[in-house]
Amino acid sequence: MTDDTGCQASHIDTSDGRCPLPPRVDELWEQRRELSDRDPSITSLVFEAVDLLDAGEARVAWVDAQTDDVLICERARRAIGLSFVVLPMQVQQSPDRLSQDRLPIKSRFTGVRVVPGAHARWGSYIAPGAVLLPSFVNIGARVGPNTMVDTWATVGTCAQVGRGVHLAGGVGIGGVMEPPGARPVVVEDDAFIGSRCVVVEGARVRTGAKLGAGAILTGSTHIIDAESGDELPPGEIPAWSVAVGSTRQREFRGGVFGQPCVLVIRRLTPGETHDKLKLDQLLRSHGTGL
Repeated sequence: MTDDTGCQASHIDTSDGRCPLPPRVDELWEQRRELSDRDPSITSLVFEAVDLLDAGEARVAWVDAQTDDVLICERARRAIGLSFVVLPMQVQQSPDRLSQDRLPIKSRFTGVRVVPGAHARWGSYIAPGAVLLPSFVNIGARVGPNTMVDTWATVGTCAQVGRGVHLAGGVGIGGVMEPPGARPVVVEDDAFIGSRCVVVEGARVRTGAKLGAGAILTGSTHIIDAESGDELPPGEIPAWSVAVGSTRQREFRGGVFGQPCVLVIRRLTPGETHDKLKLDQLLRSHGTGL
């Protein structure tokens, strides 16, 4: 199945081991325009559904090991959407923050280092070993073990970030709730996203890939092999590669203009841990950095 970005994605419409949410969520979603925060049985069901996401017992999306497609549990996204309808607005205060929201303050950070100024919203899952510097992780997002979310980085709604990833300073990982079937951003294990990169619209950074600072990656961004000039699948940084933001010349009626693209400038051996200094030098030789 192809989603609105042109990327491969599949729906999981019924619960399975990774999305064990009750079918009642689907029924409530169809009735959402008639719901309010006054029915305790409904608010309790929605709270329990989103709490499964918060605990990591359910998730919005994942990569299927057999097909390599991104599988999406629409029921999980519906539970998130319902939380903004049926959970009551309330003021919540903790020793270091004040909020007025329909969502409670997240309290599960088992084995996670949370630096002052970091904020992960309830309904997101942060795995043990992760490090959150002053940053923001939104509801439905998932941050894998031993991943660092660096200063002023953001992980948007339902984005999926894998194990051993480094999101450098100011990185913007986009979120998505609608339309139905729209694929979240997926950053796979051992990837590196350089400072001030923007990754949105269901783009995918595959395992072990390194993306140089300031690159813009959308679901339709052209990906070009710098050695051969070949066009690679759009919106996806290949596994175990080094890539940088660039532009390509396109002719329009009003003239010739530069259109953003991403260049793959080097291929890495699978499993290779690239020396950070050498990686920085490689990227700087192409006009970018970490």
